[in-house]
Amino acid sequence: MQDQGNTTGDTQAGRKLGFWMCTALVVGNTIGIGIFMLPASLAPYGHNAMFGWVITVLGCVAMARVFARLARDMPAADGPYGYIRGTLGEIPAFVAMWSYWVSLWITNAAISIGVVGYLDTVFPALQGIPPALQALALLWLFVMVNLLGVRTGGRVQVVTTVLKLLPMLAVAVLGVSLLVTSPSSYTQHASPMAVGLHPLMAASTIALFAMLGFESATVPADRVKDPGRTIPRATIVGTLVTAGIYLLVSAIPLLLIPATELAASKAPFADLLDRLAGPGYGRVLALFVIVSGLGALNGWVLLVGELTRTIANNGGLPSMLAHSNRHGAPARALLVTGVLASAMVLMNYSKSLVQGFTFITTVVTAANLPLYLCCAVALMVLWKRGQRPAGSDLMVLAIPGLAYVVFAFIGLGHEPFLWAIALAAAGLPVYGFLRMRGAATPLRSGDAGPLPNQKH
Repeated sequence: MQDQGNTTGDTQAGRKLGFWMCTALVVGNTIGIGIFMLPASLAPYGHNAMFGWVITVLGCVAMARVFARLARDMPAADGPYGYIRGTLGEIPAFVAMWSYWVSLWITNAAISIGVVGYLDTVFPALQGIPPALQALALLWLFVMVNLLGVRTGGRVQVVTTVLKLLPMLAVAVLGVSLLVTSPSSYTQHASPMAVGLHPLMAASTIALFAMLGFESATVPADRVKDPGRTIPRATIVGTLVTAGIYLLVSAIPLLLIPATELAASKAPFADLLDRLAGPGYGRVLALFVIVSGLGALNGWVLLVGELTRTIANNGGLPSMLAHSNRHGAPARALLVTGVLASAMVLMNYSKSLVQGFTFITTVVTAANLPLYLCCAVALMVLWKRGQRPAGSDLMVLAIPGLAYVVFAFIGLGHEPFLWAIALAAAGLPVYGFLRMRGAATPLRSGDAGPLPNQKH
């Protein structure tokens, strides 16, 4: 019989995320709308797109190892905020997490807008409803789901992750079958663009948007079972699974559809399936694209709520946002970020769908990079402190991650770089106001991670 004295602890543990839910969070958040639109964006770059994908995957794997090592060496820290705060200090932690926090609720707006485009294709009857209202309805549906607690959101994530992999599998099987039966098909539409540094960097940066989210398992760290073990495993496994899927399925349309035709496609994978399997199958694929987008929307809503609570707990946002409801969900944080994302949805419907989506994705990518930069530097700080075990390998992990972030900043160009600076600067008045109010909290012992030379 279960010890009644442990009932509360067991109940709390039962509400936490395990390995499979964390892995599903990584895969589900990374595979969203971006990959289904990416081949059209990459088509003008020819073979640079394929090499760009390889660079992006290697860079993201390097950064995934950075996050995994930080989670292992600082298991008591409150996710990325705690990693940076315990190594670089309070202000860098606030700036990085503020930028990342803004990117999350903007991402929710982008995904909602992207899903609506496919909804109207699969369900023509919805075309009579204003698209802005459809996007808002989807957004608030998943705010309500996550108000029921992190386990509810986690279960939804596992189901939608499995469903979204099915169309990827279909494209992969058909593509490999064609390679076996008609290998010449893959060489008929070779792009005339030569491989060069500038188009290579541009293509790599475009591909990065589709890979954003590999750090997802680290964000709700205090909601994860055995975070020092679960988060590193889920981060690495989820990133490798996603990278393998992306490399395979993105190469197929890039090689099989003429570049000019692919660049003009609004639904590249649907057009590809119509080519390989026959007319009409693309619409079936579009249904799975919707599932993919909804799964990503659920995951990002979950993450932005947990991140808002974490920052508020550490004094970086008003303390009222740290409040949890009876399900353990950050209710006020979910509602506030839902309102902010709704405002972004309404603003972007003043533009065309494509223009709005493109603008949002550029800003999101730029806003993620300060977090990646600070986490790579955080690992270098641990090395300088003499962190064990195998302290020298911390630099081996940190340098490739840092190099990739610098590469990505250069590839984005000056305008997104300025957006990243502007977003970071916008948070400083908030930080100053909270400091004046005495809202910022001192560094907790867990945030600093293990002491130098401490064995694990």
